[in-house]
Amino acid sequence: MSTNPNPPNSHSHSHTETKQVLHRLARASGHLDAVRKMVEEGQNCSDVLIQLSAVISALNRAGKVLLLDHLKHCVTDAEEGLGAWEEVEDALDKFFR
Repeated sequence: MSTNPNPPNSHSHSHTETKQVLHRLARASGHLDAVRKMVEEGQNCSDVLIQLSAVISALNRAGKVLLLDHLKHCVTDAEEGLGAWEEVEDALDKFFR
C-alpha cells in the first residue's frame, strides 16, 4: 500500500466545500453506526435495509458535493492545458465505480 499522500495524477488544495463534505460524512458515519447496532440487535431486515439505503444516499450526496466542487475548480484549471474533458471523464469514472 502506498504511503504517498499525493500519488501521480493528483493534486493538493483546499476544496471550497470541505466543511460541508465533512459534515455529510460525519452524519453518514453516525447513521452507519446506528445501522450496525440494528443488525447486532436483530432488528427487522426491512427496517435495516431502509436505513442502510439512507446511509448509501448520504454518502452519494457527499460524493456529489465533492464532485461538483472538483468540476468547478479542478476542471476549470485543466482548461488551460486543454485537458478539461479528460479531467471530467476521470472524475466521473472515479465517482461512479
